[in-house]
Amino acid sequence: MKKKWIFLCVMLLLLTGCSAGTKKLRFGAAGLGGVYHIFADTFANVLSTENNDFQIDVKTTAGSAANLRLLSEGYIQLAVAQADLLHDAWNGDGNFADRKTYQGYGAVAALYTEACQIVVREDSSIISMDDLLGKTVSIGEEESGTKQNAGKILAASGLTDQMLTEVNLNYTDAAEQLKDGRIDAFFCTAGVETTVISELAKQCGVRLLSLDEKTLNKLTRSYDFYSEYLIPAGTYEGQEEETRTLGVKAVLLASDRLSSAQVKEITKTLFDNKEKVQYALPVDISLDETAALEGITVPFHKGAAAYYEDCGVALEDGTEKGSK
Repeated sequence: MKKKWIFLCVMLLLLTGCSAGTKKLRFGAAGLGGVYHIFADTFANVLSTENNDFQIDVKTTAGSAANLRLLSEGYIQLAVAQADLLHDAWNGDGNFADRKTYQGYGAVAALYTEACQIVVREDSSIISMDDLLGKTVSIGEEESGTKQNAGKILAASGLTDQMLTEVNLNYTDAAEQLKDGRIDAFFCTAGVETTVISELAKQCGVRLLSLDEKTLNKLTRSYDFYSEYLIPAGTYEGQEEETRTLGVKAVLLASDRLSSAQVKEITKTLFDNKEKVQYALPVDISLDETAALEGITVPFHKGAAAYYEDCGVALEDGTEKGSK
């Protein structure tokens, strides 16, 4: 009996030892049809393939705000979020002014610039933002970055929520309802080219609305995170003119519950495999150790900071945060 007990204990230790190094991580990826989800699926596969210590479970979420909340609460350990919502959540500003601050994570890298896209049917009479008056418009899901961007763009264009009917849809549902004529337009903040818009353009034809210079100037001067973004003609099928709109950085984040060594390895894997990640994405991702620091106002995770230090890239004072 004693020998049997010793044998069971040894087997338990061996099994525990085999699995102790494997870390199961949840990755907040926003909704299907957007670039966040494509990036999360791609990077999760790369990370799991390159390092057997990681197993990644990609989670579909409502978007940036949801990712920041879930990351802060410890439900997910990796996420992508817009730089504007990231700043607001960390500091309790903007849409987060009436809530507690969402912290408990650090930045890993700025990935690419997202475009605030306003989509209508090609056969629609809607040519400019003014034409949205009295129309039904999807402003994005609750807890999404799209919703925050839509609110700011509409306000800067002089359109209040009393002037149109706002609905909250994910990108897939918004595209389906636009195709069927149940809504007149939808907002979509995502990397260009956005898959859900590309597919919609093939099915019914689309038009992207440009923002006028006054609206763009008002927004880029009021918010450090926004820049003017040009969507080239021909990005989507039937799109014959370039579109002037707003751009904002997408940022990869890691939980403080991950150790410095883990996040350093995650950061290294990202840069070592940037070509693999780029091939899978419809956007031009800027995975350069210097560019990856741009547009981020919250502290970096200590593990990411250690990677940049090894590369000889200095972080600005106050942008490195402590973690395990």
